[in-house]
Amino acid sequence: MQIEERIAEYLKDKTLLVTGGTGSFGNRFIRTVLQKYQVKKIIVFSRDELKQYEMQQSLCDKENRVRFFIGDVRDKDRLNLALRGVDIVVHAAAIKQVPAAEYNPMECIKTNINGAENVIECALGNNVDRVIALSTDKAANPINLYGATKLCSDKLFTAANNLSGDRRTRFAVVRYGNVSGSRGSVVPFFKKLKDQKAEFIPITNFEMTRFWITLDQGVSFVLKSLVRMHGGETFVPKIPSITITQLASVIAPNIPQKETGIRPGEKLHEVMCPRDDAMHVIEFDEFFIIRPSITFYNSSSSDYRITRTGEEGKPVAQNFEYNSKDNPHYLSDEELKNICNAY
Repeated sequence: MQIEERIAEYLKDKTLLVTGGTGSFGNRFIRTVLQKYQVKKIIVFSRDELKQYEMQQSLCDKENRVRFFIGDVRDKDRLNLALRGVDIVVHAAAIKQVPAAEYNPMECIKTNINGAENVIECALGNNVDRVIALSTDKAANPINLYGATKLCSDKLFTAANNLSGDRRTRFAVVRYGNVSGSRGSVVPFFKKLKDQKAEFIPITNFEMTRFWITLDQGVSFVLKSLVRMHGGETFVPKIPSITITQLASVIAPNIPQKETGIRPGEKLHEVMCPRDDAMHVIEFDEFFIIRPSITFYNSSSSDYRITRTGEEGKPVAQNFEYNSKDNPHYLSDEELKNICNAY
């Protein structure tokens, strides 16, 4: 059975809840699932009533499978109420802006760490089947608070598989890089400067590289990970890299670039599979899995070299690292231009 068929079979008549459901990823994920799969219901869980209203206006005249639930992952009681009868949780809610997290650390911790713990406890209490938590390349060898909180979140979701006992609930993590066109992305920022005929495009460092993924690719990878997961894995897609100077040149070719210095908490290059984790990394044709470093008392039989969809992988070399600088796959200018023009 092909993986798309497995996704369709698994999602049929299921109830899904997406935290941060009005964000860039959540919005695209929900619309994709409604369009392609016969789910029973999708619950949009988020704290911004205006974004919910706007999403409701665009969906609900023609779609009766969506429910909107105002709430915050910091509020465990509200989250617990929302999760009644839910089969699948996709946890996308987070404080993501690196400088904002540096200046407001406790707010980031309350959402990204305490919120993750609430999702875990409420998923277990409501006998949810599977939970996928979205992570970031900044969680690998983190140097900023946002990345550190997401690493904590990743560890919480991995260890949560030890708490399931006789419950069916299993947890996994999906980690990927910059999402083109998402809110807060550098793409709309550069486009705005181009439209304003700015004197220059600010580049924090001319050597900077980043992993690059589209929203549709991110959504597809999360859906595939839902049916691939045993529980405890961190899924990492094989995606291309770009240089930031290349991105600026593609978007605004006639505007000069000026190096402005790295911002607080910013890296020169990003990592998704750190060298220190190489002993746990399994490589597949289209992705990597980082195996949990702990043993689960209730499920010692999982062989992470074979996914639940039957795909087989192999361990990587001991000195392996997957980073945006040494990535063998970079987007061409034409490929990057096509992606940017889509947003």
